[in-house]
Amino acid sequence: MFSKEQVLQQAAASIQLQSVSIAALEAFVNDHFAEAINIIYQSKGRLVISGIGKSAIVAQKIVATMNSTGTAALYMHAADAIHGDLGMIQEDDVVMIISKSGESPEIKLLVPLVKNFGNTVIALCGNSLSYLATNADIFLNCTVEKEACPNNLAPTTSTTAQMVMGDAVAICLLSMKGFTEKDFARYHPGGSLGKKLYLRVKDLIKLNEKPQVLPESTIREIIVEISGKRLGATVVLNENEEIKGIITDGDIRRMLQLHTDVDPLRAKDIYSPNPKSIEENELAVQALEMMREHDITQLVVTDDGKYVGVLHLHDLIREGII
Repeated sequence: MFSKEQVLQQAAASIQLQSVSIAALEAFVNDHFAEAINIIYQSKGRLVISGIGKSAIVAQKIVATMNSTGTAALYMHAADAIHGDLGMIQEDDVVMIISKSGESPEIKLLVPLVKNFGNTVIALCGNSLSYLATNADIFLNCTVEKEACPNNLAPTTSTTAQMVMGDAVAICLLSMKGFTEKDFARYHPGGSLGKKLYLRVKDLIKLNEKPQVLPESTIREIIVEISGKRLGATVVLNENEEIKGIITDGDIRRMLQLHTDVDPLRAKDIYSPNPKSIEENELAVQALEMMREHDITQLVVTDDGKYVGVLHLHDLIREGII
């Protein structure tokens, strides 16, 4: 049985070996790589990515990355391809085939079939002398010196290299297409990631109350307003509905520490002037950044400077922004 020290040593060695192999991939980013990028970019069709075994799993991940960053891609298992799935390949598609050895029987059968269709074949392969590498139109080298597996057998470093090279292709295409945060949000509307990219402040305060008091409001009126609206604060507005300040739970506590008789006090005596505010059309994630920067839990929300509500940190937590 391995000791704790042996386990940690083995894990560290695996990470170190893979990191060195990944760094070595930079030497393979060459003219062939640039040619592959331009062919995919200029293609009027999709990028069909295929593989067998562990490489097939990598292919699925790369397809997912491509589709989410603006490059239409399709996954095709190499074994299924030669049993009917070749029909998914269209005339203008570019086909990328991923393999460590480049010598799998399914791969050797698939390559000539795709080339007979007239489609460009890009090999993402770890063996420059293999059938796949030498028969593809373009060869992207992802050779690794050694697997992280102690027996140098289980695909570990090699699949990591395939993944990294595939990501490099996706990022280049993303940049060439001018893919922006707005584009990313269109393809990621769900989950916390999507919300960070499209959810706006006004979407978060729709159901919130709108706490407000006048400068002459009493302490009792202030406390009732804060408690009733449940946002931990109230905005102070003058008769013209102009924002004068904000009173938070913290302001109330500090007031009680400083004054034994609070009856004479009014909102104008305890509010904090120039409260931090944000326009309702700003992204919710921007509101979060402001709260973190100023170490506060509420923001006054405005529409062209006019008070429309209060955003609380809990609103961001509820929507999964944090």
